[in-house]
Amino acid sequence: MDKENRSKINQLLSSNPSGIVFTSSWLVEQGYSLDLQKRYKKSHWFESIGSGAMIRTDDNVEYEGALYALQNHLNSNFHPGGRTALAMLGKTHYLELGTTKVFLFALAKDQLPTWFKQYEWRLKFSVHKTNFLPADLGLVDFEIKDFKIKISGQVRAILECFYLTPKEHSFLECHELMEGLNNLRPKSVQELLEHCSSIKVKRLFLYFAEKAGHSWFSHLKLEDIDLGKGKRSLVKNGVFIPAYQITVPRELEEYDQAGI
Repeated sequence: MDKENRSKINQLLSSNPSGIVFTSSWLVEQGYSLDLQKRYKKSHWFESIGSGAMIRTDDNVEYEGALYALQNHLNSNFHPGGRTALAMLGKTHYLELGTTKVFLFALAKDQLPTWFKQYEWRLKFSVHKTNFLPADLGLVDFEIKDFKIKISGQVRAILECFYLTPKEHSFLECHELMEGLNNLRPKSVQELLEHCSSIKVKRLFLYFAEKAGHSWFSHLKLEDIDLGKGKRSLVKNGVFIPAYQITVPRELEEYDQAGI
């Protein structure tokens, strides 16, 4: 490898953190041609993990390093959300970070690259593409080793949990998750609820927030939150909650009455 190309590879490696995926299209945009990328792989600077993606040779890259590339190289909206984000933020006392199921959220238009879907991450991904929340609202930076990725903040994450209830999460699980969110900022909650397009999600959020008795709930301006019209029956043979026009599982009431 000539001196100029060696200088370019040194610059590339020194200006990017370890543990991330490099996408070929982004490298081309940075001045690293496909031919040059082939030479880097031939010289064992990089190794391919699928068509259009590579990593440093012998680098330990986890799925977070792939999300870094999706977010920063491909301008994708994929991010850890829901229960996964709450676990990363330390808000799930009974769930381990090492869980083998990761919840990823993105907009309906976003597509996971083939290299991401086919690579063996040793994890199961539950991928949800939806526009019920704006793409950039309620995300926070989360540090992974030497880099940061965007994940859902506490408010967005619990809203994503309610979006998946009861298909992915039980009502009791959501109740326990909400109970742990006693330090939410009313302004952030208000903003996300006003921009949320899912009537089900907003009604569930407010029901569980009031049920948990959090002090921040009293600071919300409920009149500015569109809760739609009509009843929403979320379960069969449940209990109807008039304030939010929803039917929830009977065991929720028994759960509280039992003092669990």
